[in-house]
Amino acid sequence: MVGVVIGALPPSLCAASLCGTLLPTVRSVNTSEEPDVRASLDRPAVDETALQEQFDATIAAGHRIEPRDWMPEGYRKTLIRQIAQHAHSEIIGMQPEGDWLLAAPSLRRKAILLAKVQDEAGHGLYLYSAAETLGADRADLTDKLIEGRQKYSSIFTYPTLTYADVGVIGWLVDGAAICNQVPLCRSSFGPYARAMIRVCKEESFHQRQGYELLMTMMRGTDEQRAMVQDAVDRWWWPSLMMFGPPDTDSPNSAQSMAWGIKRHSNDELRQRFVDMTVPQAEFLGVTLPDPELSLDAATGRYRFGAIDWDELTRVISGGGPCSVERTARRRAARDDNAWVTEAATEYARKHS
Repeated sequence: MVGVVIGALPPSLCAASLCGTLLPTVRSVNTSEEPDVRASLDRPAVDETALQEQFDATIAAGHRIEPRDWMPEGYRKTLIRQIAQHAHSEIIGMQPEGDWLLAAPSLRRKAILLAKVQDEAGHGLYLYSAAETLGADRADLTDKLIEGRQKYSSIFTYPTLTYADVGVIGWLVDGAAICNQVPLCRSSFGPYARAMIRVCKEESFHQRQGYELLMTMMRGTDEQRAMVQDAVDRWWWPSLMMFGPPDTDSPNSAQSMAWGIKRHSNDELRQRFVDMTVPQAEFLGVTLPDPELSLDAATGRYRFGAIDWDELTRVISGGGPCSVERTARRRAARDDNAWVTEAATEYARKHS
């Protein structure tokens, strides 16, 4: 049995290990029987200045960069880092809700949750595939995650202590993801932008499903309403941290925006999320745990209190409540299913 490391643990049995996850990874293989003679051919000199100018013009025009196009090495590395972190987050993100697959209170709720967890697996696969178009190796990315050399979203280091957490994750966490990811549908890198179209459609369903679950619980007993409020209290601030550090402390945002990988800054997206969520909280009947939250009549936007950036730093450095367990599950899924990876790789080699 695998459970979260703190709090009242739900029964998980094999469902938690399912969300470890069991995605097989086919390592890249060279199926050619002959040496790659292209590497030995004399190539004409490349005018990198002209290529850079063409790249800059493409970005300035708002057009897409495709895998076969020339791109600066910094652009390629930034994309691999961001897409890999995004993919890792989708896969690790299966774990917190996966703990409740067998404990959901009805067959309908189990089916909804199972469909959502399955969607997250698909999102991870889309994104790993996008990273592979940049020359990254999926297995290598997984190894880097497990070894702590790549990160995933800070939100998924927190435990799901009650069933209300499932609804709050759908409402707040997936709501924050939508704010963050919809602009990525216009990312300058074609495979990433196209993958995000389907991801965002499914995340929108997840957000509505979570809100519907919370509405149902808020119409229930006093105990259920208290459970929802407790979950909101625990997940609100981590949800705001999902957008990353403030713009003044975000070393990669400016360049990513200049390249068109990102379209909006961390603080701008965070403000959009707050403005979207406060009215929803009022309709739901819960109180957001921020005494400084207030509407600025002049701007029509909500002011909110200071975020504990020290906590974010601690969490993304591996000090989150469930950081060790999340990585351990992912490592176990890789190791326990190594035979699937080996078989799939050999099959691909023989049938290429």
